Amino acid sequence: MFFNLLSHNTDIRIMKHTLNKLYFEYLTGDLLRGDFEGLVYTHLFNNQEKTCLSHWKSDEYEDFISWFYPRLRKSIDLYQETGNSFEAFLAKYILISSKEYQARTVSNAITEYSTWNARIPEMYVHEEPPAYTHRHAEHIISQLITSRKGRKNSKRVLALVIKCYYFVSEDFAEKIAKAIEINPKELIDMLDRIREIRRKKDDEIYFLKERIYRQFYRCAIYDKKLSLARYNTAAHEKTKLRLEKAKERLEKMRKRMINKRMEATNKQVAEVIGIKKGTVDSSLHQLKSRWDEMAKKTDLN
Repeated sequence: MFFNLLSHNTDIRIMKHTLNKLYFEYLTGDLLRGDFEGLVYTHLFNNQEKTCLSHWKSDEYEDFISWFYPRLRKSIDLYQETGNSFEAFLAKYILISSKEYQARTVSNAITEYSTWNARIPEMYVHEEPPAYTHRHAEHIISQLITSRKGRKNSKRVLALVIKCYYFVSEDFAEKIAKAIEINPKELIDMLDRIREIRRKKDDEIYFLKERIYRQFYRCAIYDKKLSLARYNTAAHEKTKLRLEKAKERLEKMRKRMINKRMEATNKQVAEVIGIKKGTVDSSLHQLKSRWDEMAKKTDLN
């Protein structure tokens, strides 16, 4: 019914009636509430030049009127005949609402700008060339597999891979499987089992990461708003305080993240592989010694 009001006949009726006359017809019962609201909306939509927002761009004004429509109903209920006409009251209500609309638009623009401004460098920093990463890892694994005496330590590396399951993708697992001479499907099944065992802990880590991301963007938004606020004003001080508290909370969340254990316990690794925990302890200790030895050689070179 509302959109049918935007017809030729409706336009003619509005041309013959001012907003005050439409309001009088509504009071006397000649116009139903829905018809009255539709006629007022159409009048505002088609007569921007007669409003206090005549200097706005037409597309911006149209967006505002669409946003304002739910408030139009409220303005009708708020109006009381105490000297000012309905048309004058509505003009004042539109002016106040336009300021709120602009404030929200600016706030949304700041949020969008700050989010993308923070997101782009984050995407760049986390971008990794997979081929290089895998080749580099394969080279390290091939060195770890070979013991000081030239024998292969495939089972030791398997224990390390299961322990560090959180950072091992399926594609990467297939490459590791070839290096340690194990069936890729068998290795992937082991990784699935350890993930199932660690599901509750992994979910905690995931949700904490999500909260950290949101808090990071919140800080970016406050920082942008602070740069736009006039110095030495209440808005500036309020935003500054919010930024300080947001950064403090972000730092606490990051510390919690650092203390989160992302690797499986040696007992869990032993359960998945089907060996004793002591064997896992010994294997990982020897691998660490081998790693330290490789690191010293690298430093010397």
